[in-house]
Amino acid sequence: MSNEKTYDVVIVGGGPGGLCAGLYVARARRSVVCLEKFIPGGQIAATGDVEDFIGFEHISGSELAERFANHAKKFGLEIASEEATEVYVDGDDRVVTTASGTTYRAKAVILSTGGSPVRLGIPGEDEYSGKGVSYCAICDGAFFKDQVIAVVGGGDAAVEEGVFLTKFATKVYVIHRRDQLRAQKIIQARAFENPNVEFIWDTEVKEIRGNGTKVTELELHNNKTNEKSTLEVGAIFPYIGFHPNSDITREKLRVDQGGYIITNDHMETSIKGVFACGDVRAQLVRQVTNAVGDGTTAAVAAEKYLEALEDKHRATRAVAT
Repeated sequence: MSNEKTYDVVIVGGGPGGLCAGLYVARARRSVVCLEKFIPGGQIAATGDVEDFIGFEHISGSELAERFANHAKKFGLEIASEEATEVYVDGDDRVVTTASGTTYRAKAVILSTGGSPVRLGIPGEDEYSGKGVSYCAICDGAFFKDQVIAVVGGGDAAVEEGVFLTKFATKVYVIHRRDQLRAQKIIQARAFENPNVEFIWDTEVKEIRGNGTKVTELELHNNKTNEKSTLEVGAIFPYIGFHPNSDITREKLRVDQGGYIITNDHMETSIKGVFACGDVRAQLVRQVTNAVGDGTTAAVAAEKYLEALEDKHRATRAVAT
């Protein structure tokens, strides 16, 4: 079929984990394609500056993403601008369908589908993304040293990251739409005891404003009093949720309560021949360094899986003859 392509390995998602996996698979002299619906690099490509990737004191996210992609392509990774829609098992094959109608067949698939932070969906959020709107305190907190920062949310991530950001900020406002936090009590206690954390209760952010180059203030609305106000800040970190893109397989994957794919230490999922790496996988932190480590392991594990499959087929043919 003209719209069907065959590879040894198909990688779904072109973030750091997927690109690193592709590099290692290609180095093993396997045919491999990485399907990425946007631009190679994933979320890192949209990050303003990166200072915590070992070996680079400072590099833009877009440049780092470009380097990842170019490095992997030099070893033979093919990158296709495709949106994967489903992954399913067909005998020894793992099949990936796409929005374009092209079908990719392989013996192994590596899921590097990542996830998406839940957005506020308010004016100014897109305009100031990377200019004071950030979804990763560990990545970007240091860029707002000695400034006032706002965090939005009331769960573990929001409160923990709010406390973390006090390492850099003069003041951190945690804005929560309710009058009680959802975070664990021990996490709440750390925040309440921190003099540089202040809570703004029963309040939602309605608009993010700036001077064209950076965030300068927020428009707030109190849900109980209907009072409107403004808050001067240099940055805002929304932590109202994160959606792992783990629902792509036809066969049910084993996931945790948050929907993150559960793997073993070889990055193997509950579906044989399907591996996972990066932000879509259940793990403690989600950083580019984790993703490339996952990608390396997934690629090596996929190679061993292919070798075992080939040994099995050779043994079967030997018995038949």
